[in-house]
Amino acid sequence: MPELVRPTTDVHASFLAAMAEFREEGRGGPDDRSQIGHDLRQLGIEGLTATDAFAAYVARLNAEPLPETPRPEGFVPSTTFWLVDGPEFLGRIQLRHRLTEWLRDVGGHIGYDVRKSARRRGHASRMLREILSYAHGLGIDPALVTCDVDNLGSRRVIEACGGVLEDVRAGKRRYWIPTA
Repeated sequence: MPELVRPTTDVHASFLAAMAEFREEGRGGPDDRSQIGHDLRQLGIEGLTATDAFAAYVARLNAEPLPETPRPEGFVPSTTFWLVDGPEFLGRIQLRHRLTEWLRDVGGHIGYDVRKSARRRGHASRMLREILSYAHGLGIDPALVTCDVDNLGSRRVIEACGGVLEDVRAGKRRYWIPTA
């Protein structure tokens, strides 16, 4: 049964396969501002193949919630969870603890990705529902979630989880979701 967990080295092989699926979709280009896109540009699949490199990557993700953790300019403290089913990586969701101007306009508090081979099974909805209570615990209420204007699947997920459309900016639909 799938469960939301903090990043773990237990799904190394499956994570690499998922990253290959994302890259095959065209993810990782300069216009991909997601965490998956960032990781594909900065590390690539090759940069995560070695066991020690992957362990360092997992440790970095697990340190991201700490305010003192060094991060690139424009990045804020965030908590990442992975949806796994045993050794199988299915997707990821990231909760950004605060909003920058760019996140307020385009990125939102929450970003998520489900690997292509695991889509259309309710995983995105499950991850989003589960992360909302975690957001509430951090004092985030409501949470901003965005999606591309042409991403009907993500739009349905956000609306099914209580998202209320505020507006459309820079090609993104911006929704506020209560976390309580």
